[in-house]
Amino acid sequence: MGIKEIHNGIYLIGSSDITDAKDCCVYLLNLGELVLIDAGAGSSVNSIVANIDELGLTSVPLSTIVLTHCHIDHVGGAAALQQKYGAKIVMHQLDAAPCEKGDQRMTAAYWYGVNFQPLPIDVKFDGQRHVINVGPHELVLLHTPGHTQGSISAYIDISGKRVLFGQDIHGPFLADFGANMEDWTRSMKRLLALNADILCEGHFGTYRSNKKLTAYIERYLEEYGEDG
Repeated sequence: MGIKEIHNGIYLIGSSDITDAKDCCVYLLNLGELVLIDAGAGSSVNSIVANIDELGLTSVPLSTIVLTHCHIDHVGGAAALQQKYGAKIVMHQLDAAPCEKGDQRMTAAYWYGVNFQPLPIDVKFDGQRHVINVGPHELVLLHTPGHTQGSISAYIDISGKRVLFGQDIHGPFLADFGANMEDWTRSMKRLLALNADILCEGHFGTYRSNKKLTAYIERYLEEYGEDG
């Protein structure tokens, strides 16, 4: 399995199948500047860079790395990628804290046998919503707690489609990592209300219609959801 263009300048460039077994799905957006959503577990940085180069995007600045939550399979490559490209790292403040502390437990680094070094975060937003403007485009970040306290999702409207990046919708949901099922249930309902056309998920790839996206989220709501 290789690089996959999902929709008009949005690519899947890393995953457990593409780059390294430890990696989450890593998405790249070419919006005139490059935006990376998540960074893999760390050992695959060279592969992620090679995939960006393979797309012929070496002359396009990578300006932003959005980290959807603090787990090592999403944040482990961020420091090296930031160093290479000079990109700013964006997170919700609640999950930025364990990254900046180098917290081996809350980042799940100990699960992966990784020694995670403290990672400074450039932009730490609080509240429910944060917008990244790139040229004419708006990438909207939403606080969607549940999997972790500071989990975020993102969406962008581009070429007539709303593309939703809903990382780790499926969990796991572990109290040790701050999971909260009532929060998660509200977050999933918020994502459904966006009426997105394409879902880019954190480990299971893409769902290319609102019908498939809705069915995917509702399946997990039926299994795990709690109304409160």
